[in-house]
Amino acid sequence: MSKDLFNAGGYVMLPLIFCALLLWYGLGYRCWALRTPRKKTIHDMLVLYSKQPDQLAKSIVEQAAQRAVSLNAPDRKHLRRILDEAFYDYFKEARKFSVLVKTTVVIAPLLGLLGTVMGMIETFDSLGSMSLFTQSGGIAGGISQALITTQMGLSVAIPGLFLHGFLHKKQQKIERELTQLKELMCTQAATGQTTG
Repeated sequence: MSKDLFNAGGYVMLPLIFCALLLWYGLGYRCWALRTPRKKTIHDMLVLYSKQPDQLAKSIVEQAAQRAVSLNAPDRKHLRRILDEAFYDYFKEARKFSVLVKTTVVIAPLLGLLGTVMGMIETFDSLGSMSLFTQSGGIAGGISQALITTQMGLSVAIPGLFLHGFLHKKQQKIERELTQLKELMCTQAATGQTTG
């Protein structure tokens, strides 16, 4: 972003740039955390980690399956409660920075709107004093500030909104798989089955 564009946007540009950085940090982390490198069924994961407990887990669900297998034992009582406690961190990881991203997507257009209002105030002040050019930019500067901040706010929010929707669907899928994993482990424990 050029210095002229930054100056033309006024005071609102700094918080908008900060919002953009926060948004892309949160989205980048969520893309990395919610990755699913290989598609395996939950049963396949349980079989794999029961046979190869040291196999590298590459996703949240694979890590949870590996942990579930390590916690499961023939004499283990209250497996559901143990898995609920063990899986809390995985659910938390799947939701991490979701609120930050949603909040930033909402705030960015509002900051753009604030810049628009400030630009229009400057424009009407210039019209009221009949000064086309002032130290702060006059009519042209006010309109420019109004348009630039609106554009910046929408430029931050719109891609963030689409990516957040995509990642939220991945998060919901991971949460469903974690729940299925718990249910499968508890069912096997109740019926005395072993994974494999």
